[in-house]
Amino acid sequence: MALIKKTAKQSFTTMTELVLPNDTNTLNNLMGGRLMHWMDIVSAIAAQKHSNRIVVTASFDNISFKKSIQLGNVVTLKAHVTRSFNSSMEVHITVEAEDIPSGKKFATHSAYATFVAVDQAGRPIDVPELVPETQEEQALYDAALRRRQLRLILAGRIKPDEADELKSLFEIKHG
Repeated sequence: MALIKKTAKQSFTTMTELVLPNDTNTLNNLMGGRLMHWMDIVSAIAAQKHSNRIVVTASFDNISFKKSIQLGNVVTLKAHVTRSFNSSMEVHITVEAEDIPSGKKFATHSAYATFVAVDQAGRPIDVPELVPETQEEQALYDAALRRRQLRLILAGRIKPDEADELKSLFEIKHG
């Protein structure tokens, strides 16, 4: 049975949270673990929307803490699938904080997560193909294969010389 194809906008998910005292450290900044928890939730929902299946987190790429989020800020997390493979999906997550009284909004974080769709017994199951519609979606889609190969190398699942998409980044042109 052929799976239907889906677009990135079909998986688009937005989640909003208010930073409360229980979410913060002793400096009144949002704790990194709480932010990662929220990022996992919003990206899992996006992966579920794409696959219409139960999903499990396979990996998170580097999460850099660029700017702290303060007590009382409103945090908006956005996620969408950038590419699907057999049973896995890469999801891009962006985070923005807003200080409503001052009217200031600022981007704080972004990351990529990988999810695997599973059946009721927890076995991987095929997911729909993602079809990019915009130039930005196409760029994310194309780069997703390189990010996937890097993840597989780091996890020891493939050897560096098997990563065809990454080889071209490191080849030295002669002549």
